[in-house]
Amino acid sequence: MASKTIKKDEKDEKLKSYWFPDRTAELEYVRFGYSRWYFDYRLLYLALITVSASFLFTALQRPEFLEISNTAYTLAQQSSKTEQFWVILSAVVVCLVVLVAIITIYFLKKSRTVYLLQFSTYQPPEDLKVPYSRFMGHSKLSGYFDEEGLQFQDKLLSRTGLGEETYFPPGILAEPPETNMAMARKEAEMVFTGCLDSLFSSTGFSPKDIDILIVNCSLFNPTPSLAEMIINKYKMRSDIRNYNLAGMGCSAGVISIDLARDLLQVHKDSLALVVSTENITQNWYRGNRKSMLISNTLFRLGGAAILLSNKSSHSSKAKYSLNHVIRVHKGANDEAYRAVYQDEDEKGFKGVSISKDLMQIAGDALKTNLTMLGPLVLPWSEQIKFFMNLMLRKYEGYTKAAKRTPSYVPDFKKAFQHFCIHAGGRAIIDGLEENLKLEPHHVEPSRATLYRYGNTSSSSIWYELQYIEWSGSIKKGEKVFQIALGSGFQCNSAVWQRLRK
Repeated sequence: MASKTIKKDEKDEKLKSYWFPDRTAELEYVRFGYSRWYFDYRLLYLALITVSASFLFTALQRPEFLEISNTAYTLAQQSSKTEQFWVILSAVVVCLVVLVAIITIYFLKKSRTVYLLQFSTYQPPEDLKVPYSRFMGHSKLSGYFDEEGLQFQDKLLSRTGLGEETYFPPGILAEPPETNMAMARKEAEMVFTGCLDSLFSSTGFSPKDIDILIVNCSLFNPTPSLAEMIINKYKMRSDIRNYNLAGMGCSAGVISIDLARDLLQVHKDSLALVVSTENITQNWYRGNRKSMLISNTLFRLGGAAILLSNKSSHSSKAKYSLNHVIRVHKGANDEAYRAVYQDEDEKGFKGVSISKDLMQIAGDALKTNLTMLGPLVLPWSEQIKFFMNLMLRKYEGYTKAAKRTPSYVPDFKKAFQHFCIHAGGRAIIDGLEENLKLEPHHVEPSRATLYRYGNTSSSSIWYELQYIEWSGSIKKGEKVFQIALGSGFQCNSAVWQRLRK
């Protein structure tokens, strides 16, 4: 019994070291976060406006200016006071000019608020459900897997956190499986139609109202693109700005939001439609390499559509406003680059290989993201604790102290009320819950999404937000933290604030 306890403790410590390696956070990431706050030009403009307005008010209250203004008709006989008057008047005029210029620049530089009007997730039909028994039976009947491969998938199913009601696309469920281009297009059209029909009907907008269209799908990239498939299906305007993001993995949903935000800063009075999905018809692995079989047991059918706007008139009907987006990319490191890697096995079967070091790589990317995000969202009490801990650890590094102070993980529960953690697998959710010291109700949306829908890749964070809304737990003014991990290797996060009940 004692040996089992020791092994469990060692496993827990290993999990902690994966997610938050026991080393000092690099100062460049801390500086980035603080620079986003302190050196925001909008704050500088506001400070200049305040100083200029104060100086102008003081000048106008000067006794000389008031006295001479009331006796302007005697100025010709009061040369000394006249000189004082013109000096003060010149200063007032200069202040007025500077004040007007600064206010003009401030409003020109001011970021447009990005509103989330509505979002919709795809709800597949009941006949596409794959309980464990159907999954294993279908895998066996396909004839693609040997006994060891089947046993490995069966073993994984019980550990992934998936339930009995996840979905596969019709191409994979066909007998025999039809993993061709036509069935992949059918999967994409099913998801797009399901999401967009629901979105347009619930908002009252029509496809022709959309100014910007962004679609992200990592593994399926036909010509014409998936974005153009939607344009053709819904007969959208010919001047629509469309973008198709490929090969960017499970965190591409946040990347699409970031791109939409940037475009909405440039194009005023616009509606942006973001569609996030993954297509697994042609990427169902048919070999027996274990690192590639993991994706077969995890990934499932799903997608989401999100409608964004920068129109001030939409502020009253919007659900959320976008506060922050933080993106971290570790692709310069070879191990991180190959952590999630599409390849062919020795028999030529295509699949996505998942590295055994994925948890460690993901933990490093996550730590960088939170270090950059912290100064933007954490209260001062947490920032001071984190900064003092960082300086102490840096000092211990210089002095080569024998005993190192453990790194301080800020309490992000003081910054966010709700968490949407990418439902990439049970280990990812467990790791974040443990190391961010979250309560069970904070990770309930992620666990419920993984159980009900499986890993739907970039759309999983939207199923989680949908769960939070359905539970009725979110209130006006509360903040939602979405965080996603994906190939590259990337860790991207977004912060939303609820605008209405």
